[in-house]
Amino acid sequence: MKRDKPSILVVDDERDICRALQFLLSRDGYEVDTALSGEEALKKIQKENYDLVLTDLKMEGMDGIQLLERTKEISPSTSVIIMTAYASVDNAVEAMKKGASDYIVKPFVNEDVKLRIRKTLEHKKLQMENIALRRQLSQQFGCRDVVAESPQMQRIFETLEQVIPTSSNILLRGESGTGKGLIAEIIHCNSPRRDKPFMSINCSAIPEQLLESELFGYRKGAFTGAVTDKTGLIVLADGGTLFLDEIGDMPLSLQAKLLKVIESGEVFPLGDTKPRHVDIRIIAATNKNLEEMMREGTFREDLYYRLNVIEILIPPLRERKDDIPPLVMHFIRKFSEQNKKPVKNIDDRAMKALLEYPWYGNVRELSNVIERAVVLCKTDTITLEDLPEKVRHPSTVSSTTLKDTLSEFERKVILERLNQYNWNKEQTAHSLGIDLATLYRKMKKLGIEM
Repeated sequence: MKRDKPSILVVDDERDICRALQFLLSRDGYEVDTALSGEEALKKIQKENYDLVLTDLKMEGMDGIQLLERTKEISPSTSVIIMTAYASVDNAVEAMKKGASDYIVKPFVNEDVKLRIRKTLEHKKLQMENIALRRQLSQQFGCRDVVAESPQMQRIFETLEQVIPTSSNILLRGESGTGKGLIAEIIHCNSPRRDKPFMSINCSAIPEQLLESELFGYRKGAFTGAVTDKTGLIVLADGGTLFLDEIGDMPLSLQAKLLKVIESGEVFPLGDTKPRHVDIRIIAATNKNLEEMMREGTFREDLYYRLNVIEILIPPLRERKDDIPPLVMHFIRKFSEQNKKPVKNIDDRAMKALLEYPWYGNVRELSNVIERAVVLCKTDTITLEDLPEKVRHPSTVSSTTLKDTLSEFERKVILERLNQYNWNKEQTAHSLGIDLATLYRKMKKLGIEM
């Protein structure tokens, strides 16, 4: 049944308290039902869609915690506030951990009750608006893996709505694996430039000379080996968007050339004296501290301000854990379909482990963990045993030695480069600045299959 006013179910085994709260809240404009037991409340929740359940903690039969759990199973969007005469931290913490929005200590003050209910319902309204916004963005942006319910990511989406129609350059900042590249694609494919090219390059993955020719292009005979003309990415992106990933790794000499392109709108291919006019929007991304690099003289201050017209900071996954459950379910569906597995769910112990893990590799690491779990899962539900050891026992992550951490980082970098160059080991070794023999030795040491 659709209600015109916010609906509240008051649950208490004391009839007088139910009546008093019904009178108090009805005067504030809410539709209020009452129940004298958890069992009676549960029957009503199964039939009606309440915005909020206000329940006593201590009741005969089904208590408030049990009712909270069942309510969340039946109607996850319904907010629950616990009332308790036992003002212990343990009770409050347990209730909040299980999904309660707030708790009220008896005997309560009327104004305090009304204030807490109003705040809870306002928060619920904001959540529903954010979900609607996320759905709208998913439809509008065609987002491939954009799954976000946290307030931090919703604020980013709100910023995107404002900046997407403009031509201002954007700097995306955040740790590796947070989804900066995906955000860049979203900006482009929904901007007025959507029908023009989106060109992307990783500035850290390519040696300086090759990066210069990739960006600026060259004329035949510009250098030994230049047997034909090559059009650079800057020209190819004309009218569209150029995404410069890991801009902090761009050499100073190229930073100066890029700055000239931004200031003049003209690009000179190597070996050419005639400029090409270009109209591009630059989206740059980095996980480095550019301000510190400017102080050290390794990043140009003038280029920084040209790129950082609009800054969007993407927080690490460990700081927006509200996004973990929806991301997990998204990846389960994605990898179950890809691998033709019947996996549909994840149990509470496994989800708890995922929520407690620090996710230093962010969304990319979570994606890898869920893909592994889907492949190894023997039923339709992922269990704790399907997760890697490091996730099952996150304490081992903090107790690893510096040597272990460095080895893991080195292994990660090598694998990323191998994948980037389609496992061409000569190109990978060259991009890493090592010889082929050293690459083979490191692969063997780090357990990377040849």
